[in-house]
Amino acid sequence: MPRLGITWMKSCIGYAKDQRRTLEALGLRRLHQRVEREDSPSVRGMLLKVKHLVKVEEIEA
Repeated sequence: MPRLGITWMKSCIGYAKDQRRTLEALGLRRLHQRVEREDSPSVRGMLLKVKHLVKVEEIEA
C-alpha cells in the first residue's frame, strides 16, 4: 500500500478542539513533526479535517 508523509506545519491554537484531537490521532505531538501513515480512506478523511495545518506527501515504496 502507498504511504503518506504527514508534517504538522501550523499551530492549532485558536482552532476547534476536535482538530487538535485529529492531529493526535494521526500521531502528531509537536509542531514540525513528521509521521508516515498508510494511505487509507480513514486517514484521508482525517487529513481533510486538518488540511490547513499539515503538509502531505506521497511516499513511494
